[in-house]
Amino acid sequence: MSRLPEIFKLNTYELPRRAGEMKEYELDIELLEKVGVELIAVQAGEIIEVDARLESVTEGVLLSAEIFAVATGECIRCLDPVEIEIERRIQELYLYEQKPERKKRTPVQDDLDIEDELLLEGDYMNLESPIRDAICLTLPINPLCSDDCQGLCPDCGLKWVDLSDDHVHETIDARWAGLADVATEEPDFKN
Repeated sequence: MSRLPEIFKLNTYELPRRAGEMKEYELDIELLEKVGVELIAVQAGEIIEVDARLESVTEGVLLSAEIFAVATGECIRCLDPVEIEIERRIQELYLYEQKPERKKRTPVQDDLDIEDELLLEGDYMNLESPIRDAICLTLPINPLCSDDCQGLCPDCGLKWVDLSDDHVHETIDARWAGLADVATEEPDFKN
């Protein structure tokens, strides 16, 4: 039996293995590492709340769950803090441990089916993959503090929303910069 991450382990021992049996759980998973994308994630130390219902079916255990969490990050335009509440429903079938006759599959079946199958490991269910997928698929790749965020001025780094409408920076074309000294000199008409 492989070792599961302790925080995502759910012991299903109390759930009878007869089709039609059901058990409900309320879990608070405290993260040891962040879950999300580069710019926004549920941070390490935060709690993911999971309201799970497990149902015994012929092939395994059906997990139906609601996931609640808060992701934090920063706006890609103005770098202000961003907070997104995550509320997702997931449903996954965890198959009982494979029997030897079930392992005989063609290579094509192995590539297409096996990777997506979730297996119970004894009485334990690993919730990490479905929870991580649900959170990552909910989060925006480019988070914004608001849809109309104007971002920062590229020259001074201040927020556009805080600057006046006539805010501009004088730019000098480097090709003409050498002539600036000539323009300030007084012409010599004595010759």
